[in-house]
Amino acid sequence: MVSISGKGGTGKTTLTSLLLKWLIENTEEVPLVVDADPATNLHSVLGVSLGRTVGQASGEMKKRIASGELSPTVPKRDVLEAWIFQTLVEGDRFDLLAMGRSEGEGCYCYVNSVLTQILDTLTSNYSVTLLDMEAGIEHLSRRTDRDVDVMLAVTDPSKMGFETAKRVKELISEVHVGVKRTYLVGNRFTEATHDLLQRAADEIGLELAGYLPNDDQIMVYNVAGKPLLELPEDSAAYRAIEDIVEKIGLDVMRSRT
Repeated sequence: MVSISGKGGTGKTTLTSLLLKWLIENTEEVPLVVDADPATNLHSVLGVSLGRTVGQASGEMKKRIASGELSPTVPKRDVLEAWIFQTLVEGDRFDLLAMGRSEGEGCYCYVNSVLTQILDTLTSNYSVTLLDMEAGIEHLSRRTDRDVDVMLAVTDPSKMGFETAKRVKELISEVHVGVKRTYLVGNRFTEATHDLLQRAADEIGLELAGYLPNDDQIMVYNVAGKPLLELPEDSAAYRAIEDIVEKIGLDVMRSRT
């Protein structure tokens, strides 16, 4: 399981999409991709249609419990699990789960607890799961992405980007989320600013996995609403993914021919 974290606007969704593109083109895996950002933009970047989100399903469960529509004898976990599986967008080469926003008011701890258990069960059915996390660090405080194999803290060339990456590293230790390995990934850096990125990684205490360079093709695809999965092989950002994949160990999944 790979979790992609960082400040808003640093390129988490872009990195998630390019990692998925690499997995599709180089392995036989059918990954699960989780859009954990309440803004729910990943499906558009991947070029798939989205129906109901997990947040909407859990919100509906909260409303029905509060109104008494669900009988006390009905196994609520089974109902919620069925609803969540209905939100799963299944494709030939990857499946997508969008968390979205909860539509229920307030906090209902039982539903939230059951939701966590169901998501744990779902992700265990996949060899590879990519988590495109919400902006900032709150997901770590809530332990949303606990027990992941790799955490990628993405930063752009900004002081706030580096500070958020540093806080990600600190929170991993403070809240004991069980991350096995954590790396820094730069986005929109250049060869001339690589040394700056490396120094920042050393100061933060994170191993540098690599960086995505400025890529006009990504901007063109985003403006046109074209899926990043259709980027050509000569895309500068996509070419850079190979080094990142090798650094974090995803390359062991490469298909043998």
